[in-house]
Amino acid sequence: MTEAAEPDEILMSRYARGDAAAFECLYRRHEMRTWRYIVRNVGNRAIADELMQEVWFAVAREAPRYQPAARFTTWLFTIARNRIIDWARTRRPQTSLDSPDCEAQPAVMQLSSDSSLGPLAAAVTSEQASALAQALARLPAEQRDAFLMHIEAGLSVEELAQVAGVSFETAKSRLRYARMKLRDLLQEHA
Repeated sequence: MTEAAEPDEILMSRYARGDAAAFECLYRRHEMRTWRYIVRNVGNRAIADELMQEVWFAVAREAPRYQPAARFTTWLFTIARNRIIDWARTRRPQTSLDSPDCEAQPAVMQLSSDSSLGPLAAAVTSEQASALAQALARLPAEQRDAFLMHIEAGLSVEELAQVAGVSFETAKSRLRYARMKLRDLLQEHA
């Protein structure tokens, strides 16, 4: 079985036994969605890069103690979520997406980047991506977190509950309310 076809949990156990190539495969497989989850929560690329390093250092550090009780992505996004919470507790930046020095703009542009679009379609897509970023910023933290973990990590409601340490029904409600509020906010924009 090639590394690309191996489940994450097997790769993690291989890395715990000293196989650096297994870690590289895990990193390549989950790098972008983990980074997008972080940057969409913190709104700043530099901070997201720093937190991303902390997440993967934690993965490397905890590898010998890793137990595949849940999917690897559930464990990975729990670490990412905890790093975001720690960052928010210590720094609490209050940057508006409308401010001229907002660093979330590159992430908004990444949301809308599709080189196959013409100029008009790209402008509309960029406007939609900006509206989505602003709507996400207006969600309560628990709802935004649930929505982004579901979208970026592909976590199920059960896995969301496990990561957040809440009941299944609470996780389901957070996701439902996030979708409803995003729908309302985006309809306001339209």
